[in-house]
Amino acid sequence: MALKTQLNYSPNFNPVKRNKKEIKFIIFHYTGMKKESASIKRLTEIQSEVSTHFLIKNNGVIMILVPDLYTAWHAGKSLWKNQKYLNQNSIGIEISNPGHQFKYKKFSKKQIVSILKLSKFLIKKYKIHPKNILGHSDISPERKKDPGEKFPWKYLAQNKVGIWHSLSDQVLKKNRGIKINKIDKKQFFNNLVKIGYSKKSFNHFDEGKYLIFLVKAFQRRYRQELISGKIDKECLLISKNLINKNKKF
Repeated sequence: MALKTQLNYSPNFNPVKRNKKEIKFIIFHYTGMKKESASIKRLTEIQSEVSTHFLIKNNGVIMILVPDLYTAWHAGKSLWKNQKYLNQNSIGIEISNPGHQFKYKKFSKKQIVSILKLSKFLIKKYKIHPKNILGHSDISPERKKDPGEKFPWKYLAQNKVGIWHSLSDQVLKKNRGIKINKIDKKQFFNNLVKIGYSKKSFNHFDEGKYLIFLVKAFQRRYRQELISGKIDKECLLISKNLINKNKKF
């Protein structure tokens, strides 16, 4: 599988080489800046103290910024299951996109082709499980929205990159907006914890506000048509289906 790549190394990484077995996650991000050139500058200047392993440009070219056996600085304060600070155990992939702050847009077809090719290459190389293909908002819901609700999670899962539910559009639409009781809400959050989300804020956010961010993160990933922060029957059914489909969470 040919990957069209470009080298532009960042100085922002840990100089100690990782053991291949340490790498267990792929984390997707968007750059969240108006211009692609500004994103590249930020990811490669020492003052920013941020970086990523790969940047997928608007034209689909994959820019290599940090060799994947070294730790890039992309995840920040993050939590998934019982693991904190996921930089050490992950590979970061940034996709050029202005993000929610600057007219968030669909990812280009060329970008999606490169996302799929690069992901499959890394999954094979490091034996990464589909459940460990994550977005930045999954691991830090109170801080991040990326890669957002326009990211092609369903398409990627259909091509064995990440996970998705198996519910039909008819079932989803039928249950959208239907209120659920307190017991079902508790079950929903228990399901999220099983999947890997943290029910507690890493940044000591107010619990009520954090849970809204958490629900929105789940919706950006699995219910992209409506990002409300409110739990309805559709969300509950999706969470149950994900658990049933992926018994080894």
